[in-house]
Amino acid sequence: MESLEQLRDRLLTRFPAAKVELVLNPGASPEHSLLLEAASAREIALFLRDDPFVKLDYCSNVTGLDWPDKEIIETKKVSVPDPAGGPAKVVEEKTKRLQPGYLEAVYHLYSMALKSTAPVILRLRTVNRSDQVTLPSLTPVWRSADFQEREIYDLYGIIFEGHPDLRRLLMWDGFKDHPMRKDYVAPDDFEWEPTPHGVVHERAKAHYPLPGDRLGQTPAGQQPGTVSPANPTTQPEAKP
Repeated sequence: MESLEQLRDRLLTRFPAAKVELVLNPGASPEHSLLLEAASAREIALFLRDDPFVKLDYCSNVTGLDWPDKEIIETKKVSVPDPAGGPAKVVEEKTKRLQPGYLEAVYHLYSMALKSTAPVILRLRTVNRSDQVTLPSLTPVWRSADFQEREIYDLYGIIFEGHPDLRRLLMWDGFKDHPMRKDYVAPDDFEWEPTPHGVVHERAKAHYPLPGDRLGQTPAGQQPGTVSPANPTTQPEAKP
């Protein structure tokens, strides 16, 4: 099978208006990847599935990633004049810029027909992490992406346009937010956990009855049978 650089060049020849970027992985397992823009991703995916030289007919895995805003410090050398009249000096000048965050979907593809052993990895990125989080669904191309795109939608909030059944997969209907995002804040208590423990228990103490409630006593300043905002589980007094 051709290298990733060769595949990128062939894609750019086949789709001259598309943006296809090689993303290098400097890690110990250098699994490099191709970054596609959303506008042409579906068309390129269909080509990769059907082209006889690559025939990527199996999507083994789809992963979601969250990349928050990042402050970038850039250093460059500039020449400044010497106020004493001497030769100009070269000094380092540092500037800061904010790199906007984004969400990412990563697809690992193999060819069952050509018996490939190393994946071809595709990356798709949203414009930002707030109001432009739509990507084209690749489930119509590789059916095995169905549940994994639903999981990414559920946990990261990427909206896969064209997905045949985009619903939450792990969290329940009505759940707000996306718990795998790096800025996600967990609630003090979880309605589904009857006996919280550990860190959750410490946060949840504010929502539990005071010791006096458990002994059948009414906290000072509260009428019997009423429910305190701080103790929402207080029960009305039993009738004789």
